[in-house]
Amino acid sequence: MSMFNIGFVLFPNLTQLDFTGPLQVLHRLPDSKTHIVAKSLDPVPSSSGLGLVPTTTFQDCTQLDLICVPGGGIGVAEAMADRETVDFVRKQAVSARYITSVCTGAFVLGAAGLLNGRRATTHWAYTDLLPLVGATFEKARIVKDGNVITAGGVTSGIDFALSVVVEIAGKGAAQAIQLSIEYDPAPPFATGHPDRAPESLTALVAAQNTKAREAYRAVLQRRSWSG
Repeated sequence: MSMFNIGFVLFPNLTQLDFTGPLQVLHRLPDSKTHIVAKSLDPVPSSSGLGLVPTTTFQDCTQLDLICVPGGGIGVAEAMADRETVDFVRKQAVSARYITSVCTGAFVLGAAGLLNGRRATTHWAYTDLLPLVGATFEKARIVKDGNVITAGGVTSGIDFALSVVVEIAGKGAAQAIQLSIEYDPAPPFATGHPDRAPESLTALVAAQNTKAREAYRAVLQRRSWSG
């Protein structure tokens, strides 16, 4: 059986849990190899200050079977505007079995022209921007349209990764991974989504994302990214 190559795309100021959540699941996939890909092998700073160390570069990366782009506030705006990053994602997507994103990483896929005509999701505070990349928002934690899978905000990356394991290795393998990482959420508050959070809290968090939202809009409206 050939090795299944999984690649995560790193860029400065990404949200580390968008990356490390699905990484923790997918690196346990049988007969797979994980690649952490960036422009260079220098550590990449996350938005929380945690430095992330790539294992390969855009130039040297093998052809991936699954490519995943995490999100990350202003970091995504910068990644969308970076031709080298967008070109790498677009090139890998040509032959990848799965093209995936977590949170606002969907907009990097969009910048590469990979969401045009697709159903997709992203972090709830950014869903209204999906039409700017030709996508139709579908209200779901994970949206699969063909070989493109987009996950909602941050923690949904774990759910997305488990769903991929089911497809590749079966339900039993996914359940074993879930148990091994003790993924058994029991949050102290029922405020993890605007459908359940008070309107005042939703408005407060939405306002915190205004700067990044406008940065995304500016990049996406600057030129066509259809490829």
